[in-house]
Amino acid sequence: MTITDIVLILFVAALLAFALYDEFIMPGRKGPSLLTIPLLRRSRTDGAIFVGLLVILIYNNSINGGATLSMWLLFALALLGVYLFWIRTPKIIFKAQGFFFANVWIEYNRIKEMNLSEDGVLVMQLEQRRLLIRVRNIDDLERIYKVLVKTQ
Repeated sequence: MTITDIVLILFVAALLAFALYDEFIMPGRKGPSLLTIPLLRRSRTDGAIFVGLLVILIYNNSINGGATLSMWLLFALALLGVYLFWIRTPKIIFKAQGFFFANVWIEYNRIKEMNLSEDGVLVMQLEQRRLLIRVRNIDDLERIYKVLVKTQ
């Protein structure tokens, strides 16, 4: 096993751990979920570049007669990339004491002010950071409002 294979195994394990945490562990943390809202995705360009580079690596590995283990690890990395960038939907999960946004726990008392932009983006100002929450369905903003009023 080469150093390249070890690095590929580490990347595959890290992406798989993140995918499992995001899908199964995070919704159960910090108590029951009050509301889960799917969000709009950011640009898929980064994902296309990542998967495209992996396809080039797979092609070079097959042309140059590379190791079979490396080929399988690159395929696994490409599949995880496709899942993370195209299949998985980002979401905001509201709990009784706070919410998960971009896999980060934020307590309600950290919110200093909230605004709604003209294009339907909910802007939450924290102490030193601004969260831009872009929901898929504009009606979800009312559901978020009801949860925030109920928990505050």
